[in-house]
Amino acid sequence: MADVLAALRSLGLLASTDGGTGEPPDGAEVYDEATATAVRHFQQVRGLSVDGRVGEETYRALSEARWSLGDRLLHHDPERPMRGDDVTNLQERLLELGYDAGRADGIFGPETEVGLRAFQRDYGLTSDGTCGPATLRALRQLGRKVTGGRPQLLRQSASFVDSGPHLIGRRIVVDPGHGGADPGVTSGETTEADLVLDLARRIEGRLAAAGATVYLTRGRDQDPTPAERTAFANDARADLFISLHLDEHASEHARGVASYYFGTGSGTSSTVGERFADLARREVVARTGMLDLGGHPKTWDLLRMTRMPSVRLDCGYLSHPVDRLLLLDARLRSTVASAVLAAVQRLFLPADADPPTGTFVLPHRS
Repeated sequence: MADVLAALRSLGLLASTDGGTGEPPDGAEVYDEATATAVRHFQQVRGLSVDGRVGEETYRALSEARWSLGDRLLHHDPERPMRGDDVTNLQERLLELGYDAGRADGIFGPETEVGLRAFQRDYGLTSDGTCGPATLRALRQLGRKVTGGRPQLLRQSASFVDSGPHLIGRRIVVDPGHGGADPGVTSGETTEADLVLDLARRIEGRLAAAGATVYLTRGRDQDPTPAERTAFANDARADLFISLHLDEHASEHARGVASYYFGTGSGTSSTVGERFADLARREVVARTGMLDLGGHPKTWDLLRMTRMPSVRLDCGYLSHPVDRLLLLDARLRSTVASAVLAAVQRLFLPADADPPTGTFVLPHRS
């Protein structure tokens, strides 16, 4: 508790209670409404689920937020990658200067090391992949070299278009949420885990028929952790990662389809992931008539730790009677699967060949 409160105070989200003595008074270290409000604000800004609770993901984000660029030496550690806002700032600076450091996800991985070494080599520094005082001075002295848009958008978009429009040989991981002892959202005997597994298998069949190599992260009796799901996708060297979920809410009006992609909400995002999230959601909405709830940037580990464009698609609310009836219809789930196939195919098409939403039909392979 004490470290959570200290982190919130250091970020200016919670007023100090020490009266200038450096020590909080007796009984001050409590999780009250002011603390919950500060946590919710932090979660909102960081792209986390806004529930006011400090779970594993929120706690890790609070720990990462305390680092500023220059507070420590940054380098790539394959066993325990360095994470923090200072890493994010370094990645953003390298990207602005035109160096490919991967996406600005706050994790010092091999792509960041390659980009940093390239910068150091070009500017006459020791190319050791460590961001120390000399590298920081050089970064601060230089202006931007890439203007007119996010450089990672240009790289990722060009890479996808250049790779060709076909799906043959593409590796795609489909992740049905929950599973095993965790049923997810339930309505009577209907569970989220069962419905999204059925939907995942329908998507698997359509993508495989189009030539893609498809992997599911689980079967009926497994419930991998988010870390296990992302590691599975990374080990498979997937081109895309699609996580499927349903939702529920106490409001009787909550219904519709939402999509999520990695992003902080402040300009840092997986640009191809953002486009794919938009394509998948709009294809589902156009073909099913369900309500469009938009696309949203999130920093969930499921989206952040994958090394490929990743999307979470929430396909409706089991708590809403109309959505529930639709989702229980196998024909509707087949339609959703066809919509996801269309979105995947459209992602690889050049702009001048991309058909309007809801109209694309993959030709039969001969």
